[in-house]
Amino acid sequence: MTKQHAGGGPRRILIIGGGFAGLECAQQLANDSRFEVTLVDRNNHHLFQPLLYQVATASLAAPDIARSIRQVLAKARNVTVLMDEIVSIDPAAKRAVGISGTVFDFDTLLLAAGARTGYFGHDEWAKYTLGLKSLADAQTIRRTVLANLERAELTTDMVERSRLMTVAIVGGGPTGVELAGAFADLIHRSLKSNFRRIDTGKLRVILIEGSERILETYDLDQSEYTRQRLTSLGVEVWTNTRVVNVSAGKLDLKDGRVLESEAIIWAAGIAANPLTAMLGVPLDRGGRVTPNPDLSLPGFPDIFVAGDLVSMKDCEEQFVPGVAPAAVQMGQHIAKLLKEEARLETKGFEGQKHGLRSKFKYFDKGMMAIIGKNHAVVKSGKLRLKGFVAWVMWLLIHILFLIGFRNKLAVLLGWAFAYFRDNPDARVIVNTPPIAKSAS
Repeated sequence: MTKQHAGGGPRRILIIGGGFAGLECAQQLANDSRFEVTLVDRNNHHLFQPLLYQVATASLAAPDIARSIRQVLAKARNVTVLMDEIVSIDPAAKRAVGISGTVFDFDTLLLAAGARTGYFGHDEWAKYTLGLKSLADAQTIRRTVLANLERAELTTDMVERSRLMTVAIVGGGPTGVELAGAFADLIHRSLKSNFRRIDTGKLRVILIEGSERILETYDLDQSEYTRQRLTSLGVEVWTNTRVVNVSAGKLDLKDGRVLESEAIIWAAGIAANPLTAMLGVPLDRGGRVTPNPDLSLPGFPDIFVAGDLVSMKDCEEQFVPGVAPAAVQMGQHIAKLLKEEARLETKGFEGQKHGLRSKFKYFDKGMMAIIGKNHAVVKSGKLRLKGFVAWVMWLLIHILFLIGFRNKLAVLLGWAFAYFRDNPDARVIVNTPPIAKSAS
């Protein structure tokens, strides 16, 4: 990026991350000649993460929930999209460097690089588990589970078959619940007649939660409803069960039990992108930043953070959760703030603009989680729903938030087709590791 703003040109805005916050901010600043926007992301696509688990469970294909960032911003003449991974940030110098070696000088930075799977201080467990933060993660989960079933069909060793036919999901939040319900539907309903040597009804889907109940942020009766529904689908729900060690194909539990599984999915925690450690401000245990009320970085009024990198309460002391609607609202807030400051500069108030900033206010649109086919739970304000009506609401809202007409149509048709046929099509396995010789 060339230096322009100091000479009176457009303000150079660097956005790191093309997720909900970063993309929303770029769209809000599109075609505004006062800004020269550069959006940098390690991937070339925007990912609709709330449906990522459906790619992992073969319900949807990867292109259904992703869209090229360039395509989304194609008509934004003042926005440049670059696929690079930022590896260093110097807040004082207002400079970032990509893994390509490209140097990005900026006047304003929005860091919205998202989160990664968190292991509560045990990063060594990562190599033995499957996370779910990217399309690659989702495809790895799908490939692993489906390949395990193929290997189970092939082997005659009953111990090996048992390991291959056990899916262990650690974490009883929305991601874990939705994965468990979707896998139960896939295996016990959609694939029940596809195999000849194994009984898919014997495949174990085990949901492991360390606290007393799953979906802990929901009402007690909704958590219990979810447990009952998952149990009816054949999912084993283990609450008050803590993992103390993870090794190859094995979970050691605090109560002394050992669970063997060739598919261990980790949905128990998240950690902020490591770039937050370069900002020189205090971080919480997960590496998240507590910004000023206007979302700027303490001590650096021209650097903003948003999305999963943030741990904060809004101007009304309401905790801001790490969900897509909150990230979108943060992106909108920052863009609105930048536009107002650009207006103040033209009025001669440049020296006072930072003190006139509005505080971020989060509008809580509620939470929802789907529990297999036809069932979901919804918590929004005073509204509480569960069952089929909640499921329909879940479908409509997720379709509404998808970016792009093609994506919405593809997902809607895919869901309708799978609903009536009980037979999702996204089950082809690619890049499968070679079949090892059976132990039998």
